[in-house]
Amino acid sequence: MTTLSTPTENATVLDYRLTAVDRCDSCGAQAYIAAEVNGSELLFCAHHGRKYEEKLRTIATSWHDETERLQA
Repeated sequence: MTTLSTPTENATVLDYRLTAVDRCDSCGAQAYIAAEVNGSELLFCAHHGRKYEEKLRTIATSWHDETERLQA
């Protein structure tokens, strides 16, 4: 679910772009993290995203994390 707001509102805009169709490249579970490395997008579940985060963040050009969705 994406919450949209007008520029005059003080609401948080949530950018959820990963869906249940997006799967972890390591194990096939639902992906909650997307990292762009060398022009390719890598998708990870929360577990594998955390496992590889330290190494990937040093070379990734972008890091998109939606793991807060697991708290609901």
